[in-house]
Order: sequence, then structure tokens, then C-alpha cells
Amino acid sequence: MSNQIVRDHTRRLLVARYELERMQCKAISRHQNLPNQIRYEYFLKSSKLPRNSSKTRIRNRCIFTGRPRSVYKLFRVSRIVFRELASKGSLIGINKSCW
Repeated sequence: MSNQIVRDHTRRLLVARYELERMQCKAISRHQNLPNQIRYEYFLKSSKLPRNSSKTRIRNRCIFTGRPRSVYKLFRVSRIVFRELASKGSLIGINKSCW
């Protein structure tokens, strides 16, 4: 397994762990009816969370090769691996079209 795949997996675990806390801090810091001091405290609290726990840090990668581009979300494989698996018949319900 390549280093990028491992790094992406740990980021996904961090996002899952801190998701609720991040959402709470974000909601409170954006709430207009609360005093500014409380909003600012929760803004600081959200900035103290780990950077890799942010959802935007996740990159969809191929689970076989680690390729970051042209990855099908449904299968989590790149177009190159998808084509190989489809032509071998390893993907259920996918067959090569012919007309």
C-alpha cells in the first residue's frame, strides 16, 4: 500500500471522529443571535481541531493504485483499473457494450 493511501485512510478516520464536534462548533460560531464572545470562543475551539479532521482534506483515491484522478466514486477505482476489471468480468453487473 502506498503512503498516500495510508495517509488518506487516516484522514478519513479523523474526519469521522471529529465530525460532530466540528459541526457543533461551526453552528454555534455562525449563530447570529448569540453574543460575540461565545461565538468567538467556539471559533477558536474549531480552529484548535486537527487540520486533517476537515472534510476538504479527503481525496478520493483508487483503492488499488492510489491514483488521485479520474476515480469513480461508486467503485472507488480509477478509470484504468475499472476498465481492466470490467473486461475481466470481475465487476458484477458491468459488461462491455457492443452494438
